[in-house]
Amino acid sequence: MKDSQVADRVTRAAVGLFATQGYANTSVQQIVEAAGVTKGAMYHYFESKDDLLFGIYDRLLSLQKSRLDERIARGGATDEMLHEICVDVLLTSIDEIEGGTVFFRSAHMLAPARQQEVTSRRREYHDAFAGVIAQGQREGIYRTDIPLAMLAAHFFSDVHYLSHWYSPAGPDNEAQVAGQLTELFLTSIRRTDV
Repeated sequence: MKDSQVADRVTRAAVGLFATQGYANTSVQQIVEAAGVTKGAMYHYFESKDDLLFGIYDRLLSLQKSRLDERIARGGATDEMLHEICVDVLLTSIDEIEGGTVFFRSAHMLAPARQQEVTSRRREYHDAFAGVIAQGQREGIYRTDIPLAMLAAHFFSDVHYLSHWYSPAGPDNEAQVAGQLTELFLTSIRRTDV
């Protein structure tokens, strides 16, 4: 088994167990048994259960941040750029909805240093995202009568609430949901007085 497969199996087993029985009620032994690996193999990738919980979120956030950075680097029309970024955040969040749900439900149990790291990493993403909105404000595309922080928070509240209502078995597929939420968000922040 390749190294990346071991880490992936451990992560998937942990997500499943954390989702069904909770983070606090899941032991490392249960995780390694479900993953079919030894504790030594798990500890090669994750220092602790705390590290594993952080890793669940880190994987998603790292993916989203790298894609955000790539899209910003390509440049182009701001409204098109923000549209693509929003769709990507929604699609990747839906793809990892179980892991995201587990993390947000259990993040308060992380060690203080890990909680600070999460806050710092999320702030870095948020600031880059808000920077795209600010660029659109300077160009006269997006409204300025509402604080920038509130405009960005408006989008992320939809992202974080997905786990409360989205179902793959629902009437709309993930691409439709991502497109619809993105259009609602962009419509709400575009200036209508120009």
